[in-house]
Amino acid sequence: MEFSANEGAEVYPAGTTTGRYLVLFEEAAVEAGIAALIDATGARRVAATDDVTEPEPNEALFFEQLGVAVVDTNPLQMRQAGVEAAEGIIAVEPERINEAFHGSGTAGDMTATARSAEYLQGYREAVLHLTAPAVGELAEEAAFVAAADESQATWGLQAVRAVNSSFSGKGIRVAVLDTGCDLKHPDFAGRAITSRSFVPGESVQDGNGHGTHCIGTAMGPQTAPTGPRYGVAYDAEIYAGKVLSNGGSGSDSQILGGIEWAIRNKCAIASMSLGARTSPGQSFSRVFEAVAARAQKAGTLIVAAAGNDSSRPSSSVPVSHPANCPSIMAVAALDSSSRVARFSNRGINPLGGQIDIAAPGVDVYSSSPMPTRYRRLSGTSMATPHVAGVAALLAQAHPGARGASLWQLLTTRARRLALLSSADVGAGLVQAP
Repeated sequence: MEFSANEGAEVYPAGTTTGRYLVLFEEAAVEAGIAALIDATGARRVAATDDVTEPEPNEALFFEQLGVAVVDTNPLQMRQAGVEAAEGIIAVEPERINEAFHGSGTAGDMTATARSAEYLQGYREAVLHLTAPAVGELAEEAAFVAAADESQATWGLQAVRAVNSSFSGKGIRVAVLDTGCDLKHPDFAGRAITSRSFVPGESVQDGNGHGTHCIGTAMGPQTAPTGPRYGVAYDAEIYAGKVLSNGGSGSDSQILGGIEWAIRNKCAIASMSLGARTSPGQSFSRVFEAVAARAQKAGTLIVAAAGNDSSRPSSSVPVSHPANCPSIMAVAALDSSSRVARFSNRGINPLGGQIDIAAPGVDVYSSSPMPTRYRRLSGTSMATPHVAGVAALLAQAHPGARGASLWQLLTTRARRLALLSSADVGAGLVQAP
């Protein structure tokens, strides 16, 4: 187990942290906090810039917009120096390693026959639901069962009613912080893509596929050259931040760099289909909670995947880091029969960690790096960009709604799922304006 600088705080299994520490400063006393940190540790202050994304030994990498530093300092030195008790410093936490949330047994790996069998099983169950005594309620919840015809639009876009919306996300900037983007994908030809890599030694070009799939769901074209429409906010401005490597992992500091970049670029939404597993009873990160609250004040709403660690119905796992922060919108996954996806995590921990909203996350068709071009995947990762895309439509429809007010629009407009617990689906199924 590894040392945590917080008194009485969580400890983390070996291999889940980087050995560096996150330091959170009071908004009104940032400079005093930085001075105290440098005085206590002897670390050299380094600004987070385009070509500096991680601290070297004995450096304090400072994210000015967020009021957070990352230090590569001996933990015993941190403890002996009493860094957390210093003026202007709120919290010190180990820096975690985060992963892209690939769904267990993703539909992308299924054969067409298997997908058809799964669809038919779901359709049969929906029909059985419709003949049950509470036919009114059940008909409401089964109304978005995927039609056999996805020739015009994916079942997910139909479920969130993006196909019925008169809004396109035009003028709204959406940051997808993930494994990057296939900048040469033909479906995005002619679209301006602002990109930045926070992964040392790797360009923003997506060598994994996860990021390209998420960007496609959030902001793919209105009319795809082949196949159905799969993008919610087809006119939104794409900001592709590479915070996870081609191997699908990344540090907290890389993610913080992406969040700061999104805020500086005035992105209304930052979509993060990533995280780290949490345990029952484990609290949320004080650093990421403060960052998300500060982002909201700056006009950037962060939405994040709840995680894919559950194995329903036998077991449910708490919402993952950083989606378990109260100021980050945690997104659960639904299938085409309005059931909670078997892998989708649950609101279990009492201090934060709730599910806030749900979206389509099973057998989701979207873009994939060439030459594959398209792929079907499952996961709360796939649900999250549905919410990000709908948030862009709402941001266009309500120009004054940003941050907390955009959150409120998403949750109050969500379709209630009366037969499902709010611990599983939050406010319900996200709906486009």
